[in-house]
Amino acid sequence: MIYDYLIAPFAEFDFMRRALIGSIALAVGAGPIGVLMMLRRMSLAGDAMAHAILPGAAIGFLAAGLNLFAMTIGGLVAGFAVALGAGAVARATQMKEDAALAAFYLISLALGVLLVSLRGSNVDLLHVLFGTVLALDDATLLLIVSISSFTLLALAVLWRPLVLESVDPGFLRSVSRAGAPTHLVFLALVVLNLVGGFHALGTLLAVGMMMLPAAAARFWTRELTAMVGLSVLVGALSGVLGLLISYHWGVPSGPSIILVAGASYALSVLFGPVGGLLPRLAPRRHLEA
Repeated sequence: MIYDYLIAPFAEFDFMRRALIGSIALAVGAGPIGVLMMLRRMSLAGDAMAHAILPGAAIGFLAAGLNLFAMTIGGLVAGFAVALGAGAVARATQMKEDAALAAFYLISLALGVLLVSLRGSNVDLLHVLFGTVLALDDATLLLIVSISSFTLLALAVLWRPLVLESVDPGFLRSVSRAGAPTHLVFLALVVLNLVGGFHALGTLLAVGMMMLPAAAARFWTRELTAMVGLSVLVGALSGVLGLLISYHWGVPSGPSIILVAGASYALSVLFGPVGGLLPRLAPRRHLEA
């Protein structure tokens, strides 16, 4: 019984194994980035940047169809353009960066949907918006794993300045010239992981694997390294359980993965020892902190 429900789908079907590897790779790369975005209070900015990928991916689709290389390059160029453009608008005008990102996000989403609709069918549009994690081929899987590996390498080299720039960018600028380069590296890692997530989960759901596990981990520990580890673990388990739910109940795989991550967030809000609702309501002993 346990074998039939938990192991057989991955043991018997190659497409399930590919989806499993892709989901775990996404969790490994996107989990730490989600924690850093949460520290920067950029959680909603991640959603805006995920949609910013859409016009570039749509242009790649118009040029070459559902071609991995064309859509990836287009998504990277569009993501960087929107991230840098929103930052430039915020610095050159009185508009806040979150408002600039919101404007770019709405324009990007509308433009991307329009471009895909010019040539593609409703199926193509759904593929771009919601991804096809069960249809990952070797090239796409290699891309996702490569992005996750590069992310881990970059984090290992630049972890301290990335954390410091997330917590107190003013202090980092005052003691080092690494502030601006570190910020650009961080934006690059965000865009890269969103592009990887786009191929598996689509532009509408890619940010879910980045932010929901990080938000859930926040309720279980205050220690940053442990938070990153928990975020990766929650993301990986969400991928496994979401794929199993999709397989056994015949529901879309991408939304299933994100809904499992959402359920883990809801449970963390209720039961998490660091700020969870029920632990906060529980009676405490006299003079207990």
